[in-house]
Amino acid sequence: MNLRTHGQEVYCLASWRKVFFQPSQKETTSCLGRGPHLSSVCATGIQHQVLEVIIMYFSSFAKYAAWLQTAMSTKSIRYTIVSTGGTASALEGAGVSVVKVEEVTNFPEMLDGRVKTLHPSIHGGILARREDEHHIEALNKHGINHKDYPALLEFLQGKEDSQQFRRELAWKAFQHVAAYDSAVSEWLWKQSGGGDKFPPGLTVPLTKISTLRYVENPHQKAAFYTDKSLSVVNAGGIATAIQHHGKEMSYNNYLDADAAWNCVSEFNSPTCMIVKHTNPCGVASRTDILEAYRLAVKADPVSAFGGIVAFNIEVNEDLAREIREFRSPTDGETRMFYEIVVAPKYTERGLEVLCGKSKTLRILEAKKTGKGTLSLRQVGGGWLAQESDDLVPQDINFKMVSEKAPQENELHDAKFAWLCVKHVKSNAIVIAKNNCMLGMGSGQPNRLESLRIVFRKAGGEARGAALASDAFFPFAWKDAVEEACENGIGVIAEPGGSIRDQDAIDCCNKYGVSLLFTNIWHFRH
Repeated sequence: MNLRTHGQEVYCLASWRKVFFQPSQKETTSCLGRGPHLSSVCATGIQHQVLEVIIMYFSSFAKYAAWLQTAMSTKSIRYTIVSTGGTASALEGAGVSVVKVEEVTNFPEMLDGRVKTLHPSIHGGILARREDEHHIEALNKHGINHKDYPALLEFLQGKEDSQQFRRELAWKAFQHVAAYDSAVSEWLWKQSGGGDKFPPGLTVPLTKISTLRYVENPHQKAAFYTDKSLSVVNAGGIATAIQHHGKEMSYNNYLDADAAWNCVSEFNSPTCMIVKHTNPCGVASRTDILEAYRLAVKADPVSAFGGIVAFNIEVNEDLAREIREFRSPTDGETRMFYEIVVAPKYTERGLEVLCGKSKTLRILEAKKTGKGTLSLRQVGGGWLAQESDDLVPQDINFKMVSEKAPQENELHDAKFAWLCVKHVKSNAIVIAKNNCMLGMGSGQPNRLESLRIVFRKAGGEARGAALASDAFFPFAWKDAVEEACENGIGVIAEPGGSIRDQDAIDCCNKYGVSLLFTNIWHFRH
């Protein structure tokens, strides 16, 4: 199909891809493009504000007749209609000039019409019925832009050439191409990079989901984006969670919910996790999930109030009612208040009961976050990229280095504490017993202070419990290791690797405490 042009550019407005061409000596060109969506509208700019539009392939002539007739009635706008067999016949029968698709593609329809428009020259899509809500929902779900067509028609019918409108469409074209090309680049690197997870260049395609009303601080502005990289697009996580109820998510809500969900998802037994400011303040695993919930709150009820509650199993009616009615252990009267509840699924009745707790309670349904992805973090003028920390106790060898061997239950407690401490901000210390976190010390510049915090929280229950540290103890005597032993800890799990490891071993031997080295660190900054 040849179109008269004046060396201008063509924009495909359905898939928002820029179409480049080389005008011939006769100033004619074919509309060539690329894109995943069938059918498109292309606007071709011409000098003196004269425009040509190609409307490619209407699946239902009758549904678009009104729109088409309105457009065709505007004499200042000229169209060339490209269509396939049946629709082309219908258009010709209605007296509309039409170019058959094979004239554009230089290939005839084949396989009984099953292959006819799958060609680089025919792309994008105006197949949705605008009056059908299901179709519009599908377009929105898959990120297909359909909102610019009315504005395009008004622009084409207008007497003035809006440069701002052109720039907006140009931005959409280049943004879409950039995202598409980043996916191709990512795929090609996986095929040719020899297993290296860190390519020389990295482009991350982000799509804005919402502007956030509630930000980290009131004077700031923020937005939430989803990552469309091939490696994470189907990897689950909080970014793709379904919100069933409550106020819109805030900046801090996303951070806290992500921390809670990532932690609780790593436990195999039914587990409840409560997070405040991205740190777990209560963790418990039990066959009875109601008991796990009560124990998680009991670990630190003051911090749990206003926190995020996460479960790794379905929330049924009984659990929902317990969440709704449970009183704080501090006074036995105040109902516990939470910002968010997140779980992999809810029963119909469970969701109904939970919605009755508060109009503002955010209820999220999330899929388990995938492993093996890159973790990105911004610094001034650059980004840090590292592999995600996916190791769990089952992947680690807990090596006994003390004279006293831990009992089976003590080893189990050490592994539970180790999984908890992985998700606490450094310097991190956790004390746990019987599948329950009794206390944690987090975020302190020195490890000794974190240790003293965790003992204040755990109290007398720390005797005979397991203690886990996210990194080695640089000092033992008259320091963290000896204080832990003096407070009655039964077993200590730490990475080891200090030049004073022998001091820690000797100290534990003196007090009859089991010491385990993991050779794995879990720093979290």
